[in-house]
Amino acid sequence: MTAFDAAFREQLCELIRWRRDVRRFRRDPLPPGTLEHLLDLASLAPSVGLSQPWRFVLVDDAARRAAVRDNFRRANAEALGAYDGEQAERYAKLKLAGLEEAPLQLAVFADRGTEQGHGLGRRTMPEMAEYSAVMAIHTLWLVARAEGLGLGWVSILEPAEMARILETPPAWIFLGYFCLGYPQRADARPELEREGWERRRGWESFLLRR
Repeated sequence: MTAFDAAFREQLCELIRWRRDVRRFRRDPLPPGTLEHLLDLASLAPSVGLSQPWRFVLVDDAARRAAVRDNFRRANAEALGAYDGEQAERYAKLKLAGLEEAPLQLAVFADRGTEQGHGLGRRTMPEMAEYSAVMAIHTLWLVARAEGLGLGWVSILEPAEMARILETPPAWIFLGYFCLGYPQRADARPELEREGWERRRGWESFLLRR
């Protein structure tokens, strides 16, 4: 078993602290092979029954990207309508996606219909397929940051419309659309915290003892 020294552990802590949901990207293209390297590492994420139910859809087509942006604009306008007063004003000022700038964009789905893993661990909790795919997303997020890249998760989208735009199989469940590229700036503080939308809380707020 590989031993990780104190210096490595501290670097790992720094990586986790500096992982950000990036919305502001430079337009510089990524070096050849970057995506393949990131997805290779993301596919080492844990998954229920070793099912690896994550499905990545690379979106290069200009018409499909435009359709995704239209989907976002409609969903974002509906989301804005759910807020009132000062909170609505604050929401309207937030930049919530890098769809115009990010050089690389991909959607992630979970395949509940996969036969890999032979259903182990999913009989009583079929949603474990989605949880496993989210583990791959988190792994991708960390390794991207380690490469000096930013990843932004766009969830303000209508899932059924995304499946139609990308022509994916019916058993695939849409989890999110991701923008990947070099961030305009690096900051250890979440942008939503900087913009006064919410503040990050410590683990004490989420622990229930029984």
